Amino acid sequence: MYKEVSKGCAAPGCWALLDSSGEVRQSRTPGPRCPSAVRGCGWTCRPRARAPGCPQPRARLPAYGIAACSELEGTHEDHHQPLCPCTASTPTMEPPPEVKRNSFSSMNFEAEILTTPHDNSELYMIPSMRSLTAEEYVEAFKSFLDHSTEHQCMDEFNKEQMPNIVAGVGTGKSTISVLGVGSGTGEQDLKMIRILQAVHPGVFIDNEIVEPNPQHVAAYKELVNQAPDLQNVSFIWHQLTSLEYEQQVKEKGTHKKFDFIHMIQMLYRVEDIPNTIKFFHSCLDHHGKLLIIILSDSSGWASLWKKYRDCLPATDSGHYITSSGITEVLQKLGVEHRVYEFPSGWDITECFIEGDALGGRMMDFLTGTKNFLGTAPPALRRRLQEALCQPECSSTRDGRVIFSNNLSMIVVES
Repeated sequence: MYKEVSKGCAAPGCWALLDSSGEVRQSRTPGPRCPSAVRGCGWTCRPRARAPGCPQPRARLPAYGIAACSELEGTHEDHHQPLCPCTASTPTMEPPPEVKRNSFSSMNFEAEILTTPHDNSELYMIPSMRSLTAEEYVEAFKSFLDHSTEHQCMDEFNKEQMPNIVAGVGTGKSTISVLGVGSGTGEQDLKMIRILQAVHPGVFIDNEIVEPNPQHVAAYKELVNQAPDLQNVSFIWHQLTSLEYEQQVKEKGTHKKFDFIHMIQMLYRVEDIPNTIKFFHSCLDHHGKLLIIILSDSSGWASLWKKYRDCLPATDSGHYITSSGITEVLQKLGVEHRVYEFPSGWDITECFIEGDALGGRMMDFLTGTKNFLGTAPPALRRRLQEALCQPECSSTRDGRVIFSNNLSMIVVES
């Protein structure tokens, strides 16, 4: 149970965590800038004899997250007070708000993970677990791309379907306008541009890119500089999130139309998926097409998120969404669309090798957590690794564990 301690630990709003016997396990304090964010009290109480007649043992608060206490008003000595469960005033408080799993907007949010302690007394937080920063995400994502067939899967789609898809866009125009949303480092963008050039020879291509990650933008620009076959293509980069771009467009009051818009593996991280799709669909010109690439319902990700979500920490890894969630949005919008399914795999064998650096980066990407294998409780780590081995998530080929990364390519008409 949580009780506010107004005596003993004199810091205002300090919470104590008591087990069924009344012994203090932890104290926590809500930060003044975010009252709902319950953080650990970082100061240890001096031991002191309990009050006369007190049946409870002396309690020491764990030294747990000193930064949280630095936010409090008052001196450090405020926390060096005796704490006795019998003499402290302990009016019952409302429980702290439940951590929501999928509503984080920033890749730099330091998540506080809730899990069950070994003695089943109460939930406790693990402040050492946090989500990936933008730079750490780039490194983890590279480990995924290097050991998956995601880009090969997209290449098959480009070869088999893309020429027919883009044949009707920009008909009769001297310039075809393209918008890439969440384009990353640009490899897939340039492949699609070359298909447009082949299908519409001699046409100028006006290509705009929305990408918030500065490292990805820099890599994209370098890729363009090294490409000799893009003379009839212009590039404009917007180092913005999709929401920031939308807000900028609305503030300027200019609504540029595009013949082809693509959103490749990026809808997991937007705050409002239906409105994001609705906005970018409204950016299509007549006969324009919107391409959304998202994980398939047949992928291991879908099974993992549906059946083993409790194994995943509550970081900002984003929305757990697959193709059916996108098609539901499109159906509600009443727009015509087609879905193409393509198989893809990800070799995650190293995730099960103790101390393997590559496996560690893969688990970081899979969970959205920095150093997951090193900071997650053993039980949480074990449950997730067991889940990854289930047949609905992975298969075994030549002794390697291949995680299903099947993709859905959704083509939306204007």
